[in-house]
Amino acid sequence: MLNSIQHGGFGRNYLFPEQRNTYVIRMNNPPTITDFETIARRVYETIPPPFAEHLSDIVLRVEDWPPQDILDHFGMTSPYQLSGLYQGIPVGEKSQWAPPSGEGDRIFLYRRPLLAEMAQTGVALENLIRHVVIHEVGHHFGLSDADMHRIEDSVED
Repeated sequence: MLNSIQHGGFGRNYLFPEQRNTYVIRMNNPPTITDFETIARRVYETIPPPFAEHLSDIVLRVEDWPPQDILDHFGMTSPYQLSGLYQGIPVGEKSQWAPPSGEGDRIFLYRRPLLAEMAQTGVALENLIRHVVIHEVGHHFGLSDADMHRIEDSVED
């Protein structure tokens, strides 16, 4: 069973702290997968302790593109439609009696769609990665996309 919640690409509202864009993006030298992982790990370090203790077993992966079977699962026609994905069983749905979920909980960031989103929107890469990581962590705690959007909308200026 694929228990996944995706984070779509362009056109969403953003909830970001003010940050300095530490990466200078050049067409001939875009941020690498390692750069993305570094930024995402910094985001993890900012998550408050009551929540962070539930994240230690989540594997964070950065890949250039989402796999075609995942796009097909969500009915997406372009790999640019998916910038992040949580795969796993949300905290509130886990049971000590349930069989292990196989590969465990994972958060994926998709590098190329995020770079394209950054180029199209002008939002700093650190802010995009922060938004997607926090969004996917929200799914780990059982929040739906609609829940996440309601929370974001309730705190906008």
